[in-house]
Amino acid sequence: MKNFLSWIRDIAIAVVIAAVILAFFKPIIVQQESMQPNFYSGDYVITSRQSYRLFGQPERGDVIVFKSGLYDENGKQKNLIKRIVGLPGDTVEIKAGDVYINGELLQEEYVAEQGLSGEMEAVTVPEGRLFVMGDNRRVSQDSRSAAVGTIDMESIVGKVVIRLYPFSEIKVF
Repeated sequence: MKNFLSWIRDIAIAVVIAAVILAFFKPIIVQQESMQPNFYSGDYVITSRQSYRLFGQPERGDVIVFKSGLYDENGKQKNLIKRIVGLPGDTVEIKAGDVYINGELLQEEYVAEQGLSGEMEAVTVPEGRLFVMGDNRRVSQDSRSAAVGTIDMESIVGKVVIRLYPFSEIKVF
């Protein structure tokens, strides 16, 4: 009986630890090509659910996962992984494939290919919203399209904090 109670105690402790971890972190498997060359389909990332509640506001350059207004073939709402480009109050414009924030060229060393962002007239990001783009601009469905648009900060699932898999590509963000 003593051995049985020990097992129950150990299982209960494991469940509590798992619940605490999942309250702060959410594992995500990347399922798209829009963030290449930085994230590939099949990459396993951990997002911090509490980053913006406890440790400050979203910043330009952060990679986030958010609930989009898009749905998969099964009718399930898609989570997308994108990079924050524009913050509330910023004016975002794309000219000759380059992104300008408040009239200044955005230096984007993380994009797959420079100068492929298309064209877009100036848009001012509303309060409480973010302008996001994928790093692989050729295939990314992001804030440039009406289907995604600027995203509500409340839709953020988490900030990407670490890539765990593939093991040869582990990286902390």
